[in-house]
Amino acid sequence: MGNAHEAGRVVGRYVLYDEIASGGMATIHLGRMIGQVGFARTVAIKRLHPHFAKDPEFVAMFIDEARLAAGIRHPNVVSTLDVVALEGDLFLVMEYVEGDSLSHLIKRVTARDQRIPPGVVSGIVSNVLYGLHAAHTAKDERGEALHIVHRDVSPQNVLVGLDGVARVVDFGVAKASRRIMETEAGRIKGKFRYMAPEQVKADKFDHRVDVFAAGIVLWEALTGRGLFVADEPMRTMTMVIEHPIEPPSSLVPGIPSAVDDVVLRALERSPAERYQSAREMAMDLEDALPPAVPRVIGEWVDGLVGETLRKRAERLIELGSESNASAAGLPQPATVPDAVPSAPLPAPLPVDAAPPIPAAPAPQAPVPLPVLEATPVPAHPLRTEPSSQVSEVSTAAWDTAAQRSLFPLRPNKQLKVVLGAVAGAMALFLVVLVVVLKGRAPTDEAPDVLGLPPTGAARPEVPVEATPPPAPAPVPAPPAATPEPTSEPAVPAPKPAPAPEKPPPTPQISAAPAAPKAAPKPAGDCNPPWVIDANGIKKFKRHCM
Repeated sequence: MGNAHEAGRVVGRYVLYDEIASGGMATIHLGRMIGQVGFARTVAIKRLHPHFAKDPEFVAMFIDEARLAAGIRHPNVVSTLDVVALEGDLFLVMEYVEGDSLSHLIKRVTARDQRIPPGVVSGIVSNVLYGLHAAHTAKDERGEALHIVHRDVSPQNVLVGLDGVARVVDFGVAKASRRIMETEAGRIKGKFRYMAPEQVKADKFDHRVDVFAAGIVLWEALTGRGLFVADEPMRTMTMVIEHPIEPPSSLVPGIPSAVDDVVLRALERSPAERYQSAREMAMDLEDALPPAVPRVIGEWVDGLVGETLRKRAERLIELGSESNASAAGLPQPATVPDAVPSAPLPAPLPVDAAPPIPAAPAPQAPVPLPVLEATPVPAHPLRTEPSSQVSEVSTAAWDTAAQRSLFPLRPNKQLKVVLGAVAGAMALFLVVLVVVLKGRAPTDEAPDVLGLPPTGAARPEVPVEATPPPAPAPVPAPPAATPEPTSEPAVPAPKPAPAPEKPPPTPQISAAPAAPKAAPKPAGDCNPPWVIDANGIKKFKRHCM
């Protein structure tokens, strides 16, 4: 557990809690990422030791870990989420894995005088190899290879979860060929006992040093022993370069010879004779020793450290409630508060209120039609469903702009009165037109019956007085077209409004007797030689027979 002063420490948008692991460069803490509207997530936070945090080189290396690991997307690599620099400390935020390190699991098995089941070993190491291959082949945003080399593959940097998945962690001593970090003379990064010979000798190396280290992890997981163990670092380095390597089956009976071949090839001291990729080694290992399924691996982990993980889970529940209280100390962005007050909306103007914008006086002439197209206002639906302060503020600003665009349209109410008067005049014209057509209907129907065009000779037989024009009855119709402007009594009627009271088409009614202009021709006219009487019967003219 961490120190008391560390528990509940706020680091940016994270809360730092109990220490769960410690290494030579940093300590690992449980943490909670606190977001808005109750969002929270359990994370693992690596804190660089204070004396390293003051070393610019180690700080640059630490940041490189985050940069490089963030470029690796694979289920067998622990995801890097964030980097926080605060008050002289440097923190690396990673995904939390509910499980334990392979080194601790090996210790638990050894303490029980047991060995890891071979299938579980195959499943864990093959996961590690696939994760390493993902790092070795990672590319940047431009598609260029990063050539990442972990350089510190060891059981301490392998996490095995209750989900039965093994993940590689800690690229803190990783090396990318595109940025080679200069180090002090004699400083060698990584653990000696898991280094490849070319790495120990400070020769040029590449991703195949990770294959050699994975071979050591595989050898130790199968045998339960250390491969290169000595009291002094120099002796350890000598063993890495010269010490003979025995096949695992010589120490643990029952291991297939095909597994020995995989282990010994991975541990070839010449990089050219070694596996050329971690993926190639993983496939050979799976063929030689079928891996256990994740369920079996997860059950094995639970059997070793299940009680510890359950206590940690209880602690996480406590952290969940504590983090809610600690969230009050986190900076809250103004754009997403817990409770968003509704933005005050401008009150609607009364109908007879003058527009507040002097630049838009009421037009004296009819407003052109393009202005009428601006009348639809979508601001009101947005105003009814605010979801956040961002939407409220933007909606309020939008509503104000929309109302400003509407103010010049107030004179349209006077325009409606004018248009109503015009509509009334049009209606009156239509009524008169119908009356005229009805006056001509009796003379037009007869030719339709006979299929012949009407002539002026037939009209004297039809008395014109039989169809008096009923125009006076529909003349009062124009007032019926004015209810639209009367729905707003507050607006005074414009001057053009009395226009409908004048019956402009009335003179046209007297023009209806224009038909008698076609006077009957003399009786001696025999073209046509017949007439149609009032009953619609054709009678021939006697003087034309």
